[in-house]
Amino acid sequence: MILHIDMDAFFAAIEQRDNPKLRNKPIIVAGNSKRSVVSTASYEARQFGIHSAMPVFQAKQKCPQVIIVPGNRHKYAAESKRIMEVISGFSPLVEQASIDEAYVDVKGCEKLFGPPEAMAEKIRGAIFNKIFLTCSIGIAPVKFLAKIASDMDKPNGITLIPKHKMEAFIADLPIEKVPGIGKQAMKKMAVLQILTLGDINKYDITLLNKKFGKMGTRLYQLAHGIDENRVETQYSRKSISSETTLSRDISDYKSASNVLLALSQRVGRDLRKKKMICRNVSIKIKFSDFTQITRSKKNDSWICSSAAIFNEALSLYKKVILKKKIRLLGLGVSHLSDQNTPVQMELLWHPEGKAKKQWESVDMAVDSIEEKFGSNMVKKASLNIPKQGEKKMSPITCMKVIIKGRVQGVFFRVETQKAARGFNLTGYVKNCPNGSVEAVFQGDEAGVKKMLEWCHTGPPVARVDHVLPESTKLPQGCDTFDIRY
Repeated sequence: MILHIDMDAFFAAIEQRDNPKLRNKPIIVAGNSKRSVVSTASYEARQFGIHSAMPVFQAKQKCPQVIIVPGNRHKYAAESKRIMEVISGFSPLVEQASIDEAYVDVKGCEKLFGPPEAMAEKIRGAIFNKIFLTCSIGIAPVKFLAKIASDMDKPNGITLIPKHKMEAFIADLPIEKVPGIGKQAMKKMAVLQILTLGDINKYDITLLNKKFGKMGTRLYQLAHGIDENRVETQYSRKSISSETTLSRDISDYKSASNVLLALSQRVGRDLRKKKMICRNVSIKIKFSDFTQITRSKKNDSWICSSAAIFNEALSLYKKVILKKKIRLLGLGVSHLSDQNTPVQMELLWHPEGKAKKQWESVDMAVDSIEEKFGSNMVKKASLNIPKQGEKKMSPITCMKVIIKGRVQGVFFRVETQKAARGFNLTGYVKNCPNGSVEAVFQGDEAGVKKMLEWCHTGPPVARVDHVLPESTKLPQGCDTFDIRY
């Protein structure tokens, strides 16, 4: 049997756990602008019809009292790592599917933890007791049914699909619940009068392949309860991507080029950090009416430089005939390989080859600088020009933070002071009688944000359990960042 563990409203749940003022209230994790979209909605917000990927302005219309909380990817990644460590204590066969979900093969674990349903109860309890978050778990003989089952009793539920009930479950399963079925596929399903996964059995595999391509064979197998995908413990990255929702709709070439340049820098840096090279480059364009297209190209050679990625992305963009303005641009690379994997050398000398190697060397040098001194220390000159109407300086902000865990002591306060001064912040740090640490940071918004990210980790010997930030005003007399006693 296979378990699919899915955290409940993961990002929103973390924010509600860390800030008692947000509990039992409708909150969304998102940017607070007209262009932002909802990353995660709490279950209180979902009662108003708010869901992930919904534009924030629509979420506000549905629930005027909704609370918007900015996301913190470093905190979420740290919590995800802790959750996976808990799950790995129950079985060696764990496949992390995303930041908030994982598959577990429980084969051979029955003698230690009991039958699958009892094991699911133990995992759910362990996650809550150690991390104070809830999850929903689906149990089934195959992966795709386990994933569907985990969504049937949310939040904090456990759903079992035993083997002897698989056929009946598949016969009644709405076809839109099957992973991978999108809008275009649903249109074809309607023509064929396929309403449930069981209805697939009315057609032979030849017709299904003709109508749905490669997915036809998979649909045929799933309808017969066959899923050849196994729980893979060795994760191999298949793609790296980044996208951005624009502050305003654009249609001019220069603006789109600048956005693609910034995205190529980001994706290229991640690619090189993972010591990988790629063959495929793709772009994603979402228009002002929320329709979207993707374009991809297989490169003639392996690349890893940001310049090469940008050139491929730009050539794809130039082939798109724009009839509507653009609200989102994305860039991705796929067909990845380890940078040390032997590759076929060019038979004939190309003048571009030398320039390619030079740009790779430049990128690696820039990567080293950013690794040591922080991101955005070096960037393309064209990306350093502020757009019309934008401020050159980040607005000044002030945050009060309560840090809980193994954090008291002179060393922690001294390291906090060093970090804060490194970000040019004023304020103070002090121990509290209850064993926590209180700190106030004031400075430009970007610096304060980086300092809050630092707080979630702290210096090496510390153990940070919770970080509770809230807006405040800096007390008078704080001209530097001080240690208070």
